[in-house]
Amino acid sequence: MSFQWIQMRISEEKDRRKRETATLERLPLALEDVHLSLVACVEAYQKAFAAEAVTIHLHTSRIRAIVREEVDGKWQQTARVEVTLIPTLPGLQIDHGNGAEPVLIEIGLLPGDKLFYRDRVNDQYVTMEELTRRILDRALFPKLGE
Repeated sequence: MSFQWIQMRISEEKDRRKRETATLERLPLALEDVHLSLVACVEAYQKAFAAEAVTIHLHTSRIRAIVREEVDGKWQQTARVEVTLIPTLPGLQIDHGNGAEPVLIEIGLLPGDKLFYRDRVNDQYVTMEELTRRILDRALFPKLGE
């Protein structure tokens, strides 16, 4: 005997697993998309202040930005931000390295292979502009506040 509810739940679970697999496959490309957006922000900051003021590097599963300020003719590190892929989330962890709690950003797929970003703690969807601000703002402009 086959019950209708079990067939529906099996179908739902198959769909969920398919979406989960597609999202996990898309994560590395999502990290590259975030990196490209951050590079645009970093280039604007470098143009305004100096090329040495900030560097950004993409590693296999991590983006690292280091902010420096010129003190007595030498460039001193003032901040560091790391964005790490977290497949179990699935999404990103933003760590500002200053003892603050990391920010968790969930990544998911929308129809048409588009991505969404959602701040897990605030239960809030964010645009790429807002995401880049959450990543870089405190590091680049610590004296300006929020």
